[in-house]
Amino acid sequence: MTKLGLYLTKKSINKAEVARRTGISKSRLSELSNNTSTQLRGDELYLIALAMDVNPCELLENLYSDLKLKEE
Repeated sequence: MTKLGLYLTKKSINKAEVARRTGISKSRLSELSNNTSTQLRGDELYLIALAMDVNPCELLENLYSDLKLKEE
């Protein structure tokens, strides 16, 4: 399961409702939730956050807070 999938599960989010509100297909949401090699696009992240009534920055931080800049 991906970080997005874990986040949606933790928040008890109905993926079918998110799909309906965003226009992102259920299969794409399922792929984003389960397949770790699938890349989440910025527009998808923004729409998902809006559909969940969450600040997009909060979702971004929650999913990618482990990323760090390379040391020189």
